[in-house]
Amino acid sequence: MTEGFVIGGGLIVAGLLLELSAGAVDWDAFRWPVNAIVLAAFVFIIVAMALSARKVYAFRFLGSHAAAVPAIVYAVALTIIMGLTRQTVDGRGVNNMLTFWPFVLTYVYLAVILGMVVVKRLRRLSSWRRDVPFLLNHLGLFIALTCATLGNADMQRLRMVTSVEGPEWRALDQQQQVVTLPLAIQLQQFIMEVYDDGTPRRFASEIQVLTESGSNIHTTVEVNKPVVVEGWKIYQYGYDTAMGKDSQISILELVRDPWLNAVYTGIAMMLLGAVLMFLLGVRREQV
Repeated sequence: MTEGFVIGGGLIVAGLLLELSAGAVDWDAFRWPVNAIVLAAFVFIIVAMALSARKVYAFRFLGSHAAAVPAIVYAVALTIIMGLTRQTVDGRGVNNMLTFWPFVLTYVYLAVILGMVVVKRLRRLSSWRRDVPFLLNHLGLFIALTCATLGNADMQRLRMVTSVEGPEWRALDQQQQVVTLPLAIQLQQFIMEVYDDGTPRRFASEIQVLTESGSNIHTTVEVNKPVVVEGWKIYQYGYDTAMGKDSQISILELVRDPWLNAVYTGIAMMLLGAVLMFLLGVRREQV
């Protein structure tokens, strides 16, 4: 596995050099349809390498545990660093790991290995009891990993200040740029419940949502209880703290991630693979 650790370490060094010379990864450059094209090309390259593995040692190595184990070690180590450091949208280096080249390259390398392993297993199917759970686990992880990464370019996280005075269809993105939305939201009533000492216990907003398709939705948004409207998750975020329960505005957070269903599909496949491994393992023991 020495070779695998050397390759993984080399990727981290290469990532650091890219970070210093070119700056952080610009995910905006991968917005749809670029990310779909990149994903298709990525899968094609992996399949081509897997089919050539018998002739090329480097490709054959990528489908082995000697490559997989070191890649997992590096990925886990970087993920732990991510969990121990504060992550901010405008952060650099380890303070914004999703745009940190060593982190991105390591996970791309891991995705390549996963893809190679999946194709290798597909070419050598022998027993559904062993192969199906294995493929569900590894293919599910590949789908979740690649779609979560490339889908990051299309995810929108916006803040909207709604008012009782009229509908609002503009919001601010994380760079404080104005974004015009395909829906409008008007605050009907701000609701606040307080404890005996006056501190907020619950706050929510009764809102009206108008969409381009003609929908007119009346609903209530609470903290940690978002409302989903045409692909947008609407969260209660804040209010006019100076006015308190008499606030005439409500600050909402709107999140849209069109790749999220693909990520959930990958996670579901992994869970199904784990369940099948457990059930089939129990049956073999009984036999």
